[in-house]
Amino acid sequence: MNTQSDNSADPTGSRREFLARCGMGMGTVALSSLMGSWGLLQFNSRAEGNFINPLQARGPQFFGKAKRVIHLFMNGGPSHVDTFDPKPSLDTYHGKPIPIHFATERKTGAAFRSPFRFRKYGQSGLEISELFEKTAANADDLCVIRSMKADVPNHEPSLLLMNCGEARQVRPSFGSWVTYGLGSENQNMPGFVAMCPGGYPIQESQNWQSGFLPGVYQGTYINTEHTAIEKLVENISNRFQSATEQRAQLNFLQKLNERHRQARSVDPQLEARIQSFELAYRMQMDAADAFDISREPEHIRKLYGQGTQARQILIARRLVERGVRFVQVWHGSGQPWDNHDDIEEGHRRLAKQCDQAIGALLTDLKQRGMLEDTLVIWGGEFGRTPTVELPTPGSNAGKQNGRDHNNHGFTMWLAGGGVKGGAVYGSTDEFGFAAAENPVHVHDLHATLLHLLGFNHETFTFRHAGRDFRLTDIHGKLVEGILA
Repeated sequence: MNTQSDNSADPTGSRREFLARCGMGMGTVALSSLMGSWGLLQFNSRAEGNFINPLQARGPQFFGKAKRVIHLFMNGGPSHVDTFDPKPSLDTYHGKPIPIHFATERKTGAAFRSPFRFRKYGQSGLEISELFEKTAANADDLCVIRSMKADVPNHEPSLLLMNCGEARQVRPSFGSWVTYGLGSENQNMPGFVAMCPGGYPIQESQNWQSGFLPGVYQGTYINTEHTAIEKLVENISNRFQSATEQRAQLNFLQKLNERHRQARSVDPQLEARIQSFELAYRMQMDAADAFDISREPEHIRKLYGQGTQARQILIARRLVERGVRFVQVWHGSGQPWDNHDDIEEGHRRLAKQCDQAIGALLTDLKQRGMLEDTLVIWGGEFGRTPTVELPTPGSNAGKQNGRDHNNHGFTMWLAGGGVKGGAVYGSTDEFGFAAAENPVHVHDLHATLLHLLGFNHETFTFRHAGRDFRLTDIHGKLVEGILA
């Protein structure tokens, strides 16, 4: 309900509005003093006056071992029983009914053994599938959570739950919360970058939305299918104006926007637009360098390998190295990990696209001394059933060699940033159908990730619509067993 009266005929407004404006003015003075004492008030030498930079780097609520995040998102739901959660019982029961069953999106049948060989890696003896043997070379740095669980076996709500902590309503993404809390260490780059080759995934930009947080915290989408910087970041260079002319033009635009803003109440969309113009200008300085992997030594490029995934994972390291706070790397948008049939062919092909680069990323970060304060996350929105998906009309017709969605139990792993290396936390039942020991809900994962970054998920909030919202809503508990 809008209680603001229309006093367009009276330029001074009502007495109530006058007092409200005075109160807001006093609040602004107090806030400016406070922010200045925190070092959050900056002088913008390119424009008139002072402003509070929303992307200014700032400290967390308490000391967090992680300072930045790389989220490797395996879109579509990779099978945990074929990657990081071996289940010998599936060999025994292959082709036979298993004694337990949970609700699935489609009808499933007998047990379906993994077509992939598992073996132990590292001093920890972590068991990992042959699909990820290059990643497994860093087994002693991985913390594998084998007892993850989500709410439903559907892509759309599960994607939003994993990325935003809420399956139905518009909420800020995890990356937006992190950037809101910590700002960015590079003011010439976005604080949050989402790289997804070949177009948007399901739920599109909602996966990296800022929701009710200021628009400056939304993820900046980059289509890493392209290699030319002009296509990776559209309009990254201005062929018609010099930098001085662009700055003058932007200053004039800021004055117009400021005049427009002063005549109205707070408008988040206008604030986001102003910040976008500023960021676009500043990105011309650093973006061309950050996204150009040809500037890497040849041995580093060989370490990561060839292909789109190798390129964007290397870019992810270059981005966090340059102060970008949160980088999300999507894999499987065009051909997702959603193998309802032909899972042996599909998972082998998809793993081959990213395994070498993921292993290289962990090795590279460690060699640069960055892994200890960089949190790397791997996983999808859910897992897959240990039972075969039965053929249905129009879908996997005649085939019984794939798996359906499974939200009851799946695997994610973390590395660096204060987690235990070479560790396994929790487990699914003997067949891999559901989390059995130490279940970890997505809300619990988010609570723990925020803790690693220096935030208490219960008190790290944002006031919106008369309520203090948080990433974990009213849920979530800290998973202390994975903390180093």
